[in-house]
Amino acid sequence: MSSSEHTASSAGGHGVHHEAVESLAGRIIKGTYGEGDSLVMPDVMAQLDVTQTVLREAVKVLTMKGLLDTDTARGTFVRPREDWNLLDADVLRWKLAAGVSSDFFADVLELRRSIEPAAAALAAERRTEDDLAALHAALGAMAGADTDPALLVRADASFHTAMLIASNNRFYAQMHRVIVPVLVQRDRAVLAADGAFEHPHAAHAAVVEAVRDRDVDGAYMAMLELLDLSAREHP
Repeated sequence: MSSSEHTASSAGGHGVHHEAVESLAGRIIKGTYGEGDSLVMPDVMAQLDVTQTVLREAVKVLTMKGLLDTDTARGTFVRPREDWNLLDADVLRWKLAAGVSSDFFADVLELRRSIEPAAAALAAERRTEDDLAALHAALGAMAGADTDPALLVRADASFHTAMLIASNNRFYAQMHRVIVPVLVQRDRAVLAADGAFEHPHAAHAAVVEAVRDRDVDGAYMAMLELLDLSAREHP
């Protein structure tokens, strides 16, 4: 086999594997295979139209992400939803794509209230000039978006990502992988449903001003107010 043929074969195999993971995960998240259900592997192979090897690899991936488990008595089975790793970017993406309830967003808001004000306070203490430039760029994009929903969503995502990174805490910085996808989905739903809304620039600018001035307490409170304002406007 030539090097080009080998590359094409590897890419194709990866594509099949990826599609198997996505398809199997989608069926689990949507409840086609319910909690506690054992997977009948020949049936799953036929439904996904994949080989045993591809299915085995897909099962390994979803086992690592907390969706599946295996034991000698039950074979491969779907784990309870509370065991699914929602901090995993793929699991969160699948969950959001399948649709989430208002209490899911409420849980994420509670998470954000425990993380983002503290991250803003750390940003006020530790931010670099590059961090500040990223925050100002997000603010500028938000101001320039006017009332364009798509641009506002993008700017909001950029702002909260930049703020978490500006904390210069490696764990807070990683939380954008959880917070931002949920924020984007919620923003899109809210902006699509509401005909009129208060432009978010001023509330976000207050946080950046405190971070710029290295006002630790002010940054904490400004971010908390921003989250509370969002919760009041869009319960």
